[in-house]
Amino acid sequence: MMQSVAGVAKRGGSVAGATMLAAALLFPVSAQAQGQQGQNGLSNLFGGIFSGSNPAPSQAPPGPGGAQTGVQPWSGEDGASGHPLMTAAAIREAASNFDNCVAGMWPDAARRNITRENFQRFTAGLSPDLRIMDLMDSQPEFTKSIWDYLDILVNDNRLAKGKEVLAKYKAQFDATEKATGVDRYIIAAIWGIESNYSTQMGDRSVLQSTATLACVGRRQAYFKDEFLSALEILNRGDLRPEQMRGSWAGAFGPTQFMPTAFKRFAVDGDGDGRRDVVDNPTDLIASTANNLKKDGWQSGQTWGYEVAVPQGFNYMLADRAKAMTIAQWEKLGLKRATNQPFPHPAEKAYLLAPAGAQGPGFLMLQNFRVIMKYNPAEAYAMAIGHFADRLRGGQPFVQPWPRQERELSRGERLEFQQLLVQRGFYKGTPDGQFGGQTREALRSFQASIGVPADGFASSDVLERLRGR
Repeated sequence: MMQSVAGVAKRGGSVAGATMLAAALLFPVSAQAQGQQGQNGLSNLFGGIFSGSNPAPSQAPPGPGGAQTGVQPWSGEDGASGHPLMTAAAIREAASNFDNCVAGMWPDAARRNITRENFQRFTAGLSPDLRIMDLMDSQPEFTKSIWDYLDILVNDNRLAKGKEVLAKYKAQFDATEKATGVDRYIIAAIWGIESNYSTQMGDRSVLQSTATLACVGRRQAYFKDEFLSALEILNRGDLRPEQMRGSWAGAFGPTQFMPTAFKRFAVDGDGDGRRDVVDNPTDLIASTANNLKKDGWQSGQTWGYEVAVPQGFNYMLADRAKAMTIAQWEKLGLKRATNQPFPHPAEKAYLLAPAGAQGPGFLMLQNFRVIMKYNPAEAYAMAIGHFADRLRGGQPFVQPWPRQERELSRGERLEFQQLLVQRGFYKGTPDGQFGGQTREALRSFQASIGVPADGFASSDVLERLRGR
């Protein structure tokens, strides 16, 4: 249900620190994450995720209409994306027309059965939060490695809290698991990673954030739907404006629903007539499970297996599009890292090697793909799956990560792509973000020099590209 703005909002999904951090990893998300999720806002929204502490509110208390007051000001600079609607001049012009833009959405709101009274009440006093423009186009100089990301999100404190939550709401998890078949540990993992169990949900007004993005910047059409959906939620009475506070991209609640995702997946779990995914644990658990179920969750199946990949393996097979049965992978020499047998050899899986030949491999099943619909970053989905296993009593990953590897700076990532272009391997425009096209180009280069074509962008491969 969640996704990212960088990925900025999930397919209508979520947007929290974990999400954006995942988007900034070695598996940057596409526009779906942006279009659907933007989820948790990149580096500027990490708050206490890294330290485990609760961040101070990012805004002062809301003013009229749920608007923020005392927010950190916009930089006044052009956005890093280079999009014409993200120039400083375009942002100022759109902001000056903000009131007219919001008022102009009344006919669309009326078509959604929002009353005139509620439209005026909920939009009164709204003003644009232009600081969001900086957050939307932020490009961190350094990214986090997959192992650092997992260390941050799957830690002893969060595990202890997760076990408390599972015990405290056992009846709710029991009922939801029976009704939907969705694993309680996955739901608890999403709750823990998205908001550190309701302690880090964000403090921006969802109405103000989505109204800003609907009227200013490069994602106006997408966020107009989010803004109008937020008004529908309030008009129906499911939530109050003060409950709809979250990330700069509009995700809210403990499991970070975008307004459009709320409309599709939120359910009234306790029959009180409201779908309260913020303060009602029954609705929260049931709604998160409903999201996963509708996305194709397979009951009784895990998300994936850590595997040992044999020496000399053809890493060109490590591709989401190249799924095979577990039995076929076994014939190629892959074994579970724990030396246990695979329980269902006929299941189909694809191989993920997030740290290349130097790190562990993972065979990913259908439920991993479902988690990625919640947030389309492989690092995020791995964190959710692994955290769920740990909550269930499982052990840490067996094989070591290549922790000696340093992360490349944005300048080095740009140079990486530029060198791949010069050598004829990369056809895209260098932007410092490593997506699927960059990894394919990198694999082709690696194959050309006789090293494992694992698509892992190490400093050593950069040196080889430089010809040193």
